[in-house]
Amino acid sequence: MSNNVIQIGIIGLGAIGERLMQQFNGQDEIVVAGFCDTNETRLKEMAETYSVNKIFTNYQELIAVKEIDAVYVAVPPKYHEEIVLAAAKAGKHILCEKPLANSVEEAAHMLAAVEQTDLVHAMHFPLNYQASLQQFEALINEGYIGELRRINLKMHFPHWPRLWQQSDWVASREQGGYVLEVGVHWIQAIQRIFGSIKEVRSQLQFPDDPTLCENGIIAEMKLESGISILIDGLSNIGGEEHLEFAAYGTDGTVMLRNWRQLLGAKSGNDLAELPIHSGNGKNLMNEFVKAIRGEEAEVYNFTSGYSAQLVLEALRHPQHNDWQKL
Repeated sequence: MSNNVIQIGIIGLGAIGERLMQQFNGQDEIVVAGFCDTNETRLKEMAETYSVNKIFTNYQELIAVKEIDAVYVAVPPKYHEEIVLAAAKAGKHILCEKPLANSVEEAAHMLAAVEQTDLVHAMHFPLNYQASLQQFEALINEGYIGELRRINLKMHFPHWPRLWQQSDWVASREQGGYVLEVGVHWIQAIQRIFGSIKEVRSQLQFPDDPTLCENGIIAEMKLESGISILIDGLSNIGGEEHLEFAAYGTDGTVMLRNWRQLLGAKSGNDLAELPIHSGNGKNLMNEFVKAIRGEEAEVYNFTSGYSAQLVLEALRHPQHNDWQKL
């Protein structure tokens, strides 16, 4: 690290990559030192917009830059494994987009590779730093809902891919779909807050085009305690985008609606919006920097990414509607 500033290279300049680029720009302790993307037009536009001088169309060349301390891997999921393995071999700290990989086997290879090093390996799970989820979790821990009875996750999209995310791979059956792209956030959060998911049973619906991802899912998952988690997903439907994540208990209900709206009710009462207090003040960028410097940090590493991948792949690949034990 030159002058105690961490230099990071971004590999993949799509919508999510640019969104995080704007967060990197707000940091004093980390600087974006290089860009890599196979789209040369996009690469040059982004380099000019953000005044980045080192640009590459081959990730190996970016990883080879000695001054770069860390890489942010923001390419489609099926390319994560090869890039992460190369970065780990080169001694670069890694921030990886979710999902961790495009299969359990790939995720296992990546986890094994980084565990053999002293490198920081972090996942981009921004929901954990969001005040609404932090307050949701606090209410659970305070006993607001009593004993947990059920968890429901609803994901309804009038358009998939969403209008701001029109990429072919996001629409593809191979590595896209909202079960992967959106479901992964909530699966990771469920396992962190409520414990491991141990069983999965799912039914998927697909469009006629065999290259396109799911347009419907009905699934049930079970925690180690036997508590059920129900998933209701639909895309390309009438209406507005709607997402609900709810925990139902013996004494009440708490729900996150559309990511940031927090609602709650005691049993027998109507749901009402709850005020969201300021969160714990942590964010991914600061925590990633602290982890690289060897300080205590709140980062979600490849272990949590691998645990989520096990569930994702069971959801994506049903076994004749039978339960799959994880």
